Amino acid sequence: MSQARTARSSWWSATIAGMASYLDGAITVGTGSALVLYQDDFGLSGNQIGQLNALLTVCFAIGALTGGRLGDRLGRRRVFSATMILLVIGAVLMSFAINPAMLYAGVILLGAGAGADLPVSLAMIAETAPEGKVGKMITYSQYLWLIGIVAVLVIGSVFGGLGTLGGRIYNIHVLVIAALVLIFRMGLPESKTWTETQNIALNAGAKPQQATLRDLFSSRFRWPLIATALFYVLLMIALNTNGQFSSYVWVEAAGSTVQIASLFSLVGLAVSFIGTGIMMRIVDTKWRKIAFVIATIVNVGSFAVVAIFGAHVWSLVALGVLFSLGGAIAGEPMYKVWSQELFPTQFRATAQGMTMFAARLVAALVALVTPALIAWNVNGFYWVLAGVTLLSCLVGIFWIFRIPAADDSEVDAAPVEVRA
Repeated sequence: MSQARTARSSWWSATIAGMASYLDGAITVGTGSALVLYQDDFGLSGNQIGQLNALLTVCFAIGALTGGRLGDRLGRRRVFSATMILLVIGAVLMSFAINPAMLYAGVILLGAGAGADLPVSLAMIAETAPEGKVGKMITYSQYLWLIGIVAVLVIGSVFGGLGTLGGRIYNIHVLVIAALVLIFRMGLPESKTWTETQNIALNAGAKPQQATLRDLFSSRFRWPLIATALFYVLLMIALNTNGQFSSYVWVEAAGSTVQIASLFSLVGLAVSFIGTGIMMRIVDTKWRKIAFVIATIVNVGSFAVVAIFGAHVWSLVALGVLFSLGGAIAGEPMYKVWSQELFPTQFRATAQGMTMFAARLVAALVALVTPALIAWNVNGFYWVLAGVTLLSCLVGIFWIFRIPAADDSEVDAAPVEVRA
C-alpha cells in the first residue's frame, strides 16, 4: 500500500512539475500561430513576426539561465511557483493586447517565465522519481509537452479562421492553464533530494555550502555540460524552426492556411505519442542507444524530404510525421534525460539552464533571418536543417553515450579530469 501511494505521489508531482513542458509547447507553437493571426489587425510585417519569435526565444534563454541557477540555490518549489506568476501576467498582456507594444511585453514575460520554469521542473521530476524510473518519468513530461501542442493545434483548427480573436483565444488558454498550475504547485513539497544536499552541512553544525559555478567548471562535469549543450544547440535550430515557423511555412511557402496546417500537424503529433511511448519503454534499458541510432536516420530523412522536393502540403506532412517519430527518441526527450543523469543534484538545474540558454539563444538568432531564408530558398534552408540535425545526433552517439552517470557525492570530491 505504501509503495502504491509513493508511486501515485511521484506521478502526481511529475504531472504538476511537468506542466512546464505543457506550457513550453503551448507557448512556443501557439505564440507563432497567434502572431500570424494578429498580423493584419496589428499591422505586423514578416520581419516583426520574426523579431517577436526571436524575442520569445531570447527571453526563454535568459529565463532558463537565471531560473536554473536559482533553482539549485533556493530550491525547486520556490522558483517554479514564482515563474507561473510571470506566465500569468504575460498571457494577460497577450490575450488583451491593443497595440504591438503590449505584444512585445507579453512575449518577454512568456519567454522568461517558461524558460525559468523548465530546468527547475525537470530537476524536480528527476528527484522525486522512483529508482530506475528517472528516464521514464522525464520522458513522461514529453507527453505533457505534446498535449500542450495538441491543445493549441485544436484551437488553431477551430478558431484559426477568426483572425485576431483566434489569436486571443490561443493566449487565454495559456492564461487559464498557468493559473491552475500555480494553484496546484503551492501544495507540492520541496524536492527531498535537494533538501538533503542542503542538510548535510547543517547536520555537521555548519552553514549549507552551495556548489559554485567554479566547482562546476573545475570538475569533470564541464564535459557533460559542453556535450549536452552542443547536442541541444544543434538540435534546437531544427526543433525551434519547425515549431515556431511551421504555420508560416505552410502559409507563405506552401500556399496553405493556418487551419489546414493545424489539422495536418495533428497527424504528426499522433505519431509523436507513439514515438514517446516507445521512448518510455526503452529509455531505462539497454536498447536506448540502438533506438537512438535508428531515430537519427529518421530525423535527418524528415528534413531531406522538403529539401529535395520543396515545401508542399504532402512534403510538409511527411516532415511532420517522420520528425515526430524520430524526434521522440533522438531529440529533446533524450536531452532532458541526459541532463538529469549526467549532473549531480547540486548542478542539475544550473547545467540545464546553461544548455537551454545556449540552445535558445542560437535558435533566436536563426529565427531573426528564418522568414527571409524561407522566401529566398526553401530547399536550401531545409538542407541546412537536415545537416544540423545529423551533427547533433552524432554528438549523442559518439560522445554523450560514453559519459558516465553522476553521483551527488562527486561534488565534494577532488576534481577528476575525465574526457568522454
